[in-house]
Amino acid sequence: MISTKGRYALRVMIDLASHEKEEGEYVPLKDIAERQCISKKYLEIIVRSLVAKNLVKGSSGKNGGYKLCRAPSEYTVGEILEATEGPIAVVACLSADAEACPMAEHCRTLPLWTEFDKIVHDFFYTRKLSDL
Repeated sequence: MISTKGRYALRVMIDLASHEKEEGEYVPLKDIAERQCISKKYLEIIVRSLVAKNLVKGSSGKNGGYKLCRAPSEYTVGEILEATEGPIAVVACLSADAEACPMAEHCRTLPLWTEFDKIVHDFFYTRKLSDL
């Protein structure tokens, strides 16, 4: 399940893509919070994750705020979600950091989960921020 953190991160990124005033200008977080009806405090947590993954950059002070690091067409929905949600896997045993499952060799459901995991991954990683 995608949490509010991941869903709001997408909304922040869309907002930044839509409201970047001029090249190089930052969008104040309070403006994003007002437009998206999301608490500024909660957005600060979300934006921190996006900055840490180099998806957005921030500036403090007068004329401060946030802006995208790349063009909207260069971001995938998958990378934005994973920046805030962590690895997206439909079952724990397929997570990138999962320990080897002792049942994997004999698991009759593993092919089903693997195929579904690929569908989910491909869905999110073929959608661009600019598509939204």
